[in-house]
Amino acid sequence: MAVAGRKPKPPLQVVREGNPNRRPVREGVKLPPSDLQEPNWLEPFPAVRGDEGQREVNARCREVARREWRRVVPVLKYTAGLAEVDTQTVMDYCICVARIDQCERVISLHGLLMRGERGWQKNGATTVVGQYRQQLARYIGELGLSPSARGRLTPPEGGDDGDDDPFD
Repeated sequence: MAVAGRKPKPPLQVVREGNPNRRPVREGVKLPPSDLQEPNWLEPFPAVRGDEGQREVNARCREVARREWRRVVPVLKYTAGLAEVDTQTVMDYCICVARIDQCERVISLHGLLMRGERGWQKNGATTVVGQYRQQLARYIGELGLSPSARGRLTPPEGGDDGDDDPFD
């Protein structure tokens, strides 16, 4: 049981730091690992007809999402033990990365401030990119893609070298 206002320590941290109270260590839900199939990036980022600018934006988003998928899925397979049910979460994470890239490019091209009807106004992409960054931070925590988030994850069975010593 955790102290009021504190989250319980992740199981791996309890193993590393010791368990002086001899409380049972909570095991996470285990799902069978699977090879995730890369999504068709044309669904979230379609090839738009007639609008050359948007077609280029979507093509870049597809490429950024594809690169991110191919970068993180092998790592997550090892560290988090991805299961088929995780496909949508990883896909949403990649879409967030692509949209942040898109917003940052808009800000770079048009600036933080834009001339509007009532004078200089904040570029709307700054608000959107902030929202995507907040969501990205949640996905990073869920998927264990930061050092602190990895400390909260329990590695999948078979994800290590067979040695149970957490200090190796």
